[in-house]
Amino acid sequence: MNLDFWITPPQACSYLPDRQSITLFANPKASLDNGIYNQLIKQGFRRSGEYLYRPDCNRCNACIPLRIPVAAFTPRRNQRRIWQRNGDLEVTALSANYNDEHYQLYQCYIHNRHQGGGMDNPTPESYLAFLTSSWSDTIFYEFRLEKKLLAVAVVDQLDTELSAVYTFFNPASATRSLGNYAILWLIHEAHRRNLPWLYLGYWIKECHKMAYKNQYQPFEIFRNGRWRKTGKPS
Repeated sequence: MNLDFWITPPQACSYLPDRQSITLFANPKASLDNGIYNQLIKQGFRRSGEYLYRPDCNRCNACIPLRIPVAAFTPRRNQRRIWQRNGDLEVTALSANYNDEHYQLYQCYIHNRHQGGGMDNPTPESYLAFLTSSWSDTIFYEFRLEKKLLAVAVVDQLDTELSAVYTFFNPASATRSLGNYAILWLIHEAHRRNLPWLYLGYWIKECHKMAYKNQYQPFEIFRNGRWRKTGKPS
């Protein structure tokens, strides 16, 4: 793979307020495709819009790539309850195109969950630019109760894995734990398709918002150039 990489200047970290962040990313002007993506995700990279990136901060390695080996996953008691609680939902796969109903739900979710976090007042253009790209094999899984849209999980499909890009849901349905259910459903879907891994992006131990990611056990983390197993089934 012959690919140039660029690096950003230091800037305030979005997750740990006392630190500076630096990002390494593949040249966005290059001819990226799902094959390159498939190689880079195994090296700890992540997709956001058209960009493939990885944190490359000085003296900080708090952002840890995390993936779930789906065949070994064992749900906890509360996860089994979440699975049963949402058994009445219908899941449909749609292509990664603009859908006004999805966009309205996204706006509602951002307003309620991430107000003041830099994602406020998204436009249709910024919404699609964040979740989709011109070269990735992206799918929108929508979760409905009868005809009511409750959640959308944006997922990239690769050769041996699914990568959970982003999930947004109706905040009024908080008792359903839809974010957790979406991950459980994707674990089930990856297993059904004989895909070994579900990638959940970066886990930051010190960040409360990231705490949910290590609840899906066992999991693997990327450290010092290799993936290693950690976590224990409950």
